[in-house]
Amino acid sequence: MKIKKMLSLVLTASMLSATMIGCGSSNAEGDGQASSNSASGDPITLKVWAPQEDQKAAEGYPNGVIPYLCEKFKEQHPEWNLKFEYGVMSEADAATSLMKDLDAGADVFMYANDQIPKLVEAGSIAKLGGKTVDDIKANNSESMVGSVTYNEGVYGVPYTSNTYFMFYDKSKYTEDEVKNLDTMMAKDLGNGVYNFAYQLGNSWYLAPFFYAAGGELFGPDGTDADAGTTFGDHPEATEYLVDLKSNPKFFSDPDGAASVTKIKEGTLGAFVSGSWDAAAVKEALGDNFGVTKLPTITLNGKESQLLSFAGSKAVGVNPKCKNMEQAVALAAYLGGEESQKAHFEVRGYAPTWKSVADLENVKSDPVVSAQITEINEASKTQPMVKKMDDYWTPAESLGKSIHQGDVTKANAAEATKQFGDSVNK
Repeated sequence: MKIKKMLSLVLTASMLSATMIGCGSSNAEGDGQASSNSASGDPITLKVWAPQEDQKAAEGYPNGVIPYLCEKFKEQHPEWNLKFEYGVMSEADAATSLMKDLDAGADVFMYANDQIPKLVEAGSIAKLGGKTVDDIKANNSESMVGSVTYNEGVYGVPYTSNTYFMFYDKSKYTEDEVKNLDTMMAKDLGNGVYNFAYQLGNSWYLAPFFYAAGGELFGPDGTDADAGTTFGDHPEATEYLVDLKSNPKFFSDPDGAASVTKIKEGTLGAFVSGSWDAAAVKEALGDNFGVTKLPTITLNGKESQLLSFAGSKAVGVNPKCKNMEQAVALAAYLGGEESQKAHFEVRGYAPTWKSVADLENVKSDPVVSAQITEINEASKTQPMVKKMDDYWTPAESLGKSIHQGDVTKANAAEATKQFGDSVNK
């Protein structure tokens, strides 16, 4: 698919004067000082960090997606004499590398959104404002806007979501049956076949059951550090997991790898994972490949939706870059509509931009469609507070204790309270 040229992203001086500041500041909004060479013919060099996969040759992109997009951005801005320097940096490592030396770091970088709190506290990421933020809010879901928002400031442009959902074997379940986990577990799939697998010992996967019970993690939208968690007030979620673990039709997967193996062998009906396992499952199941949002469960006599953690990969700006105006404009472009089309085409990324998510070729991709549905209908933004660090170890401890059989129906209430108290310490 040839990328259609989008409307010019040229920002007028009047908009910039209200939303951007010059070099060396900790944010990209404020007193309106423009870069000194932004309107001249002097060379403007922007250093861009992106993963290796975004700089590898692909069909239609001989130099990789990011160099292609940067050159398209340059074409759309003839008023700037732009040059680019590229560095290979994974989204997972961007924050650590940037905080070591801001002056040597990239002007524009791609990173995982859960790095925002430490980037902000270290003064290592620019706060965005004005039209850039207006566009982010107008074209992304609430959960994706929340994924780049910290202490009411927006610190990046999301370009793909990060969450988990459910894969299933269509020869074992119908589309209607996979809507509810209790329905799935009640079905007889035959000897030696597990109905459902889940990573109980992985704290990232524990929260959906407590959200389904009505629990909160750092407030209703995950932004109130002082609110702590009410997960400890919902032993019914722990009891449900204990019952699930004790069911012979359930497989408690320690690391996720075993689920892929079992579904290849035909000894598993469904499991929860993310886009990283899609290719392997699709190859194994062929025409029986099924993927959908997380199911509902029955708690306290009513049907409740499991809600996954939702995060994003985003584009950020170095607060000490020498050409703030151009860097913010490039970040907006690399996280925007045209970039998301390219990332979907080349890397199969689920777009966050509403107009791209509505494209027919995007909606017809089952994995991307399931991920978008999960984000929109069955997710909560992973809390963006520093105290989130206090969640992971207690959650892992509870999940592993359930996996090992140490938590039972008899001590579920005590274990759940201890979990909540540990997070709220």
